Amino acid sequence: MSNFSGIELNQQLIAGTWRDGNSDRVAKTSNPYDDSVLAEIQQASAADVDETYEAAKKAQPAWAEMAPAKRSAIIYKAAELLEEKREEIVDLLIRESGSTRGKANLEVTLAANITRESASFPARMHGRISPSNFPGKENRVYRVAKGVVGVISPWNFPLHLSIRSVAPALALGNAVVLKAASDTPITGGLIPARIFEEAGVPAGVISNLSGAGSEIGDHFVTHPVPKLISFTGSTPVGRRVGELAINGGPMKNVSLELGGNAPLVVLADADVDKAAQDAAMGSFLHQGQICMAVNRVIVDGSIYDEFVEKFLDAVRAIPVGNPEEDKNVVGPIINDSQLDGLKKKIAQAKDEGATVALEGPINGRLVSPHVFTDVTRDMEIAREEIFGPLIGVMKANDEDHAIELANDPEFGLSAAVYSRDIDHASQVGLRIESGMVHINDLTVNDEAHVMFGGLKNSGLGRFNGDWAIEEFTDDRWIGVKRS
Repeated sequence: MSNFSGIELNQQLIAGTWRDGNSDRVAKTSNPYDDSVLAEIQQASAADVDETYEAAKKAQPAWAEMAPAKRSAIIYKAAELLEEKREEIVDLLIRESGSTRGKANLEVTLAANITRESASFPARMHGRISPSNFPGKENRVYRVAKGVVGVISPWNFPLHLSIRSVAPALALGNAVVLKAASDTPITGGLIPARIFEEAGVPAGVISNLSGAGSEIGDHFVTHPVPKLISFTGSTPVGRRVGELAINGGPMKNVSLELGGNAPLVVLADADVDKAAQDAAMGSFLHQGQICMAVNRVIVDGSIYDEFVEKFLDAVRAIPVGNPEEDKNVVGPIINDSQLDGLKKKIAQAKDEGATVALEGPINGRLVSPHVFTDVTRDMEIAREEIFGPLIGVMKANDEDHAIELANDPEFGLSAAVYSRDIDHASQVGLRIESGMVHINDLTVNDEAHVMFGGLKNSGLGRFNGDWAIEEFTDDRWIGVKRS
């Protein structure tokens, strides 16, 4: 396959034109399973960043002034195109991001869902009129588009995590410049840009750039045109983005969806079979390369041995291999840097005294599931985000201890609590410092109309539904004195 929807895979949509970037650098995007090259891309330069932002600034006012019904129809058309081109997109997700077929199909569904939800946003930009303490005056609060939004997306769910920002921003009248991760410039950048262009978004309103962070990353964030930078990625890089957005030039808003370290808490009265099955899937879906993936399983001591036995049985049944084969759940790690990091985490867990309960082979970038038991709160595997097919199981003395362990790390994105008493489990969930807690369900959850976001070092801001409307618009107070 050399193109997507008529566009060569090495192109970028820069200020309304599909072309090469102007950098001297050329980057390859390859299949992490077999290293076959999908495209060689002439990278974008700082001058390309300037051109796209200026074009976006020029095109945005007319887009924002378009009738809400017309803008809505264009966004809805984009959702239809995602479904129509599902097979083609799934194939590229498998080949570029190492997604298994099941995960790739899920990703297209998630992207289509948030796009359909976003199509309703133009009619939901509600302002209000408030009374005034001054006679003859009224206070009008308008909700308006921010202007131009810069979006930086990651490689793990490249399509969805680009569109999760792009679709709402466009629907609400903003122009968007998208910079996808270097590992996934096609599925994270080219495909979203082409989908919205083909749906009818005017030239200049949507652009995508493929460029090295060392060459254009800081300039992308500090440029004076964008009013908001929406970033999804690691906490260290997110901190840098936030600092640059505030201190690197004209101050701008940031929306940061960052790292996680999701605990799955199994209380004494839990359905152990269900908890074990869900923990296995939540830990190893997409090789554990998900910010919401189960990072730690915390089990009440009274059922610890029973849980470990059933959990290991569930993990052993997870198929590993070529992501193009429908049966496989675990595919390749995205790149050699991530692979080396995982090997170091495995070695460190052993050195720190964790028990190796299950250790599958590592063949190339295929890392079979690794399970460690007797994990304690001071071990790196418990403290830090793993982002790979490794999991630690921790024993809790009681419920309070389980909550204490769940709250230990600096992250607070997603969590799960398993118990037969749903109301009590919900109260436990409220005691866990996490933006999202799921009762008797996976930590990996995302619904287009329900808020998504974390606490602590897992980020700032919220995605989806009404929360996205607030993120991608500004409130403007117009005070009217009639006499």
